[in-house]
Amino acid sequence: MEKEKELIDQCKLGVGAAQKELYLQYKHLWFTICLRYVHKREDALDVLQNALIKIFSKLNTFDSKLGNFKSWSTKVVVNESIMFQRKYWNTPEVGGVNFELINETVESDALANLSLEYMTKLIQELPHGYRIVFNLYEIDGYSHKEIAEKLGISVGTSKSQLFKAKSILKKKLEPIYKEEFKLIS
Repeated sequence: MEKEKELIDQCKLGVGAAQKELYLQYKHLWFTICLRYVHKREDALDVLQNALIKIFSKLNTFDSKLGNFKSWSTKVVVNESIMFQRKYWNTPEVGGVNFELINETVESDALANLSLEYMTKLIQELPHGYRIVFNLYEIDGYSHKEIAEKLGISVGTSKSQLFKAKSILKKKLEPIYKEEFKLIS
């Protein structure tokens, strides 16, 4: 932790080697976040580039007393990913049914056996509106109210998008569940 603080302090002074080391330390995490939100790899690389510019240009605003660097930088990457996706928010796919839905929880040990790459691929295949709400709620821990404010949609739309995303993922995961239960029986 102390080494990271020193590294960040050097980055704030503009030391290129420190910036490279910090980038190398977090590049996989940041890129994985971009891939969760943005469908195309090329677009995810663009988002990551924009996020890196923001991270390093705004690094002087980061205060380790208020939180850790990983959380702070992750929020920058998430926000940049959302900004990239905003151009799609007016499509019919994102607007939607505005009604309350009960959250459905999928429980199975099979999920624990899935690779991060496979789950990321499944999430990437979701329609962009579903994908963004799913990521914000399930992975990044935002509430429906926070998602609604961040995306300019209603709370009901956020819940609806999450329900639909979970339904799609559940259908894609059913063959894995069935196979897992065959092995148990």
